[in-house]
Amino acid sequence: MNYINQKKVHLFTQGNIIAGRVISVINEEIVENVGIEDLTKEISKDLKIRVLIINSKGVVVSDSYDVLKGSILRHYELEESLKGKSVAKQHNLEKYGRTMYVSVPIILNTKVIGAVFISASLEDIYKNIGETMRSFLYLSFISLLITGFISFIFAKLISTPIEELTNSIIKVHQGNLEERVEVRGNDELSNLGSSFNLMITRIAQVEQQRKDFVANVSHELRTPLSAVKLLSESLLHQDHVKVETYREFLTDIDSEVDRLNKIIENLLALVDIDKGKLILDYQITYINYLIENLIHSLKPLADNKNIELLFYEKEKIHAKLDQIKMQQALTNIIHNAIKYTPNGGKIEISLYMEYEDIVIKIEDNGIGIPEESLPYIFERFYRVDKARARSTGGTGLGLAISHQIISLHQGRIEVSSEINKGTIFYIRLPKDVGGLS
Repeated sequence: MNYINQKKVHLFTQGNIIAGRVISVINEEIVENVGIEDLTKEISKDLKIRVLIINSKGVVVSDSYDVLKGSILRHYELEESLKGKSVAKQHNLEKYGRTMYVSVPIILNTKVIGAVFISASLEDIYKNIGETMRSFLYLSFISLLITGFISFIFAKLISTPIEELTNSIIKVHQGNLEERVEVRGNDELSNLGSSFNLMITRIAQVEQQRKDFVANVSHELRTPLSAVKLLSESLLHQDHVKVETYREFLTDIDSEVDRLNKIIENLLALVDIDKGKLILDYQITYINYLIENLIHSLKPLADNKNIELLFYEKEKIHAKLDQIKMQQALTNIIHNAIKYTPNGGKIEISLYMEYEDIVIKIEDNGIGIPEESLPYIFERFYRVDKARARSTGGTGLGLAISHQIISLHQGRIEVSSEINKGTIFYIRLPKDVGGLS
């Protein structure tokens, strides 16, 4: 419709121009003359329109097609123009097709003396509109095909990794922890795939740790139970047993029961820590006195092996700690040092401040720990030498418990060791642990 309106405006403009030129070649009335004839034919040829000049009585004075000259026209547009109005209207003619009639009044000294009547075909415009519409529809169809193809490709690119991830999730749900998704590219889906792989790797590690833990617990519990069963069956299958033998066997049974109780207590402590049930009872504690009391309680064990326990305190240090739990953590470490230090050895315990940390250093000159074992000594049931650990009565849980307790105090444990030279444990606690002001 915009093209039609432009055409109408253009024809109105031309009609007014023609009306002005007609006035320039007449006196008072529009009468037939060569000037008007030449004017209508010139404009008609240039603009490819039909131009008629009509006088005030509706008589055609000039027709660029030389067909209606001298005839009287009664068109609506012409009648309106003779009343002083400019009018345009479309018509659908049987012979010429869609045509626009434009009629513009010719006014001389405020009097309408005639009209310019223009007839212009609109078929070219409608043809152009039709071609434009066909081109638009064609381009729309092509665009739709291209868009559909691109959408299909993108949908495939997006849906394929999602389907792979879904299938992997189903396989993991069925128990296959070896399943992984292939990560391609560096977009959100590839990041999701990487996160999924990391998660499954972690789950697999936890599952393996769970299996190892169950296996170790089963083994640790089975050992004292087997010993108790063997000792009790030995007594039951003998008819005449001396009192001394009973006492010896019962002493062994009592020792194994104690070991069993110790394993269970340590396991329960670890379970409470894992579940977050362990609540620390912070109290102002003078760490110097805490260590002195520990040394006093462990001295009989050290004396049995002629091991010297030395305590070096550079300053008096106090902090908010759970005294019982911290005592348990330190006892496990010092007790290990006593167990794995040969007769006549030495254990040195130092307490000092280093920047904002409270440092407890426990150094022995014992058998040491192999370098490859250092990263694992705080894992549950891990033993550097399983045979030697069982002979010393260890459960493989003491260092794991110590590590957990110190971590709950926002502290950390560092360890260095050399075979046959000794081991050093550094326990670092923040000065403001427990909110000490």
